[in-house]
Amino acid sequence: MVPPLYAGLVDDASLLPPSPVGLTDAVAKHHEHATAWYRGLVGSLLVPASVVGTGQVPRLTAGLIGDVSAAALPATVEKLRASGVVVEHVEAAVARRGEDPQPGVATLCEFAAAQNGLPLYAEIPLSWGLLSALDSVAEARAGGLPIAPKFRVGGLAAELFPTPVELAAVICACRDRRLPFKLAAGLRHATRHTDPETGFTHHGFLNVLVATVVAAEGGEVAEVAEALAATHPVPLVEPARAHRDGPRPLFVGFGAANVVEPLTELVRLGLINGGYE
Repeated sequence: MVPPLYAGLVDDASLLPPSPVGLTDAVAKHHEHATAWYRGLVGSLLVPASVVGTGQVPRLTAGLIGDVSAAALPATVEKLRASGVVVEHVEAAVARRGEDPQPGVATLCEFAAAQNGLPLYAEIPLSWGLLSALDSVAEARAGGLPIAPKFRVGGLAAELFPTPVELAAVICACRDRRLPFKLAAGLRHATRHTDPETGFTHHGFLNVLVATVVAAEGGEVAEVAEALAATHPVPLVEPARAHRDGPRPLFVGFGAANVVEPLTELVRLGLINGGYE
């Protein structure tokens, strides 16, 4: 009931800060999502590395968020596997904003090389050194490492929200390097909007999805930016419908604290047919 274009689009980020949900409750709720009619939309349950070791971890399949030092990641992965957790992928930051990302990329590549095929998403700041870091990731990926970039497109300050042109340039840079990517933060609704409380303008996940389709079809930065800048669903719905039965290009997905929220918006826009089996 979920078209291929949206398959696994939304990871379950209910355990990530500032969520008050505990591990046991999050696992139980994720199981409900994984057995619901919309299960095709749902990706991994994202488990912060910092909660590993704070209590018994239930048996589950999860994506590990590396909110610990890179040096601690191998031990954390092994601890999860020893407790019966199937680690589907790892996401970890390579640097803080303004720092050189290259040393962090090199460290994560070494980690990836030792993990025998475990997919890894390297979170690269949208700041100085981005393109050279993407070159390094592309080189490692071409050499056989299952590594790809991840970007934050929101946060607690205005400068953490890239403009449509800035994000379009990043998407096109990934396309040109044949790099799939994940996004984090800021994607609260389907379409681009301004939060009335903070005044920050958030990117829409449907904008990003359509923008990646435009990029994959050879669109230039300006065309990709036009899709990202749309604040009304009308120019987005038709391209999404036209590509509903094909694979999603470039955009691996994003995390949501409540996966039902993006589902509800997709149903409201007529892009997923809500119902029960």
